[in-house]
Amino acid sequence: MNEQQPSLLNRIFLIEQSEWKATAVSFVFVFLLMLSYFILRPVRDAMASDWSDLEVSFLWNINFFISAILVAVYGLAVSRIKFKILVPSVYACFAVSFISYYFLAGTLDDRTLIDKAFYVWVSVFALFHVSVFWSLMADTFNQEQAKRLFAIIAAGASLGAIIGSGVATAFAKKVGVDMLMLVASCGLILVIPLVFYIYRLKDHELGNTDVMADLSQIKLGGHWWHGFKTVLTNPYLLSIAVFLVLYTFVGSFIYFEQKNLLADYTRAERTQILGGIDWIVNTLTFGIAFFATSRIVRKFGMPTTLALLPVFVVLALLILAFAPVLTVLLALQVARRSGNYAITRPAREMLFTEVSQEDRYKAKPVIDIVLYRGGDAVSSLAFAGLTQGLGLGLVAVSLVGAGIAAVWAWVGVWLGRKYDGRVSESNSNILSE
Repeated sequence: MNEQQPSLLNRIFLIEQSEWKATAVSFVFVFLLMLSYFILRPVRDAMASDWSDLEVSFLWNINFFISAILVAVYGLAVSRIKFKILVPSVYACFAVSFISYYFLAGTLDDRTLIDKAFYVWVSVFALFHVSVFWSLMADTFNQEQAKRLFAIIAAGASLGAIIGSGVATAFAKKVGVDMLMLVASCGLILVIPLVFYIYRLKDHELGNTDVMADLSQIKLGGHWWHGFKTVLTNPYLLSIAVFLVLYTFVGSFIYFEQKNLLADYTRAERTQILGGIDWIVNTLTFGIAFFATSRIVRKFGMPTTLALLPVFVVLALLILAFAPVLTVLLALQVARRSGNYAITRPAREMLFTEVSQEDRYKAKPVIDIVLYRGGDAVSSLAFAGLTQGLGLGLVAVSLVGAGIAAVWAWVGVWLGRKYDGRVSESNSNILSE
């Protein structure tokens, strides 16, 4: 009976016996990260409805410049510091920052400035901590393992998000925003020892030392600006960047319309609505990621997988153009986000298993953070220009978004084919050796 159980679990979850510990620890790792983030996210987004489109666009542009500076500093750190030390240091810095916000908030009478600073910093945290985590994952698991395991690990993010959004919804009014900052900091502190345990499992359980370099013993050299240059000169990385920027444009348009449609509600009501949306999104994501995503990639291939969500968004935005109401918009937001978390994001992370180690640690943050926030900054200005400048309404903006999503779908197909070609070439090189 005991000998049959591993094979049964392997058929259900596609996890080999030697991979269970590393997968479980990675699952817990990202669970804690997303628990911390989704405690803070509904509170942050509820603040946005108090400000105009131009004010939020201004904050997004500040966020872009801060993100660019931090990625440059991060690139320099990667060149000088052992990654085994750098990863836990990143999470420790974010934990200290939220603790500092807690004490600073208690000394101010006017909360407007601290609210906007909090809004920007949580947005920086949202991308930076996830990018660092997936860089670590891409260097822990090999390409074949990534296809099977990344979606399951991503389900840990969904579970953390489910619980985190539930905590924010239930306790935001009871304990206050300030106390939630401390709770989020605790989650970040808990992930630090897991980094060192993952390095140990990589060598002793996964046996991947020869597949990818052991970063616990070396530093990555080179220049801090290597990542910026490589993204612009490497066609494969540039296509990943374009795919992500198009996603940010579509997401920004939907976000701003959501913000405007929620303006008539109180901040507490918005927090509850947004927390509820987060809970639904992440519950759906958890189920899809655990049982469907890996099979979608294996059965239909990367081109179809990357194009699934963009094609759906095209259709959904066309529906929204003919039925421009809050219910339809929120349903689109739920479907878009759950599809991204469960399918598109894990698939996009698989793309980085086919790049060099230096590109993975230096170019990936440029794409995940700088270009993501750059896309936010440009798209927010574009949205403000369409609405407050040209006076376009939800119907016209939805049609513009549908056109952008169609281009996004085409880029997904092209990028998926490039990935399949790189995998075939890698496999051919291995066989020839």
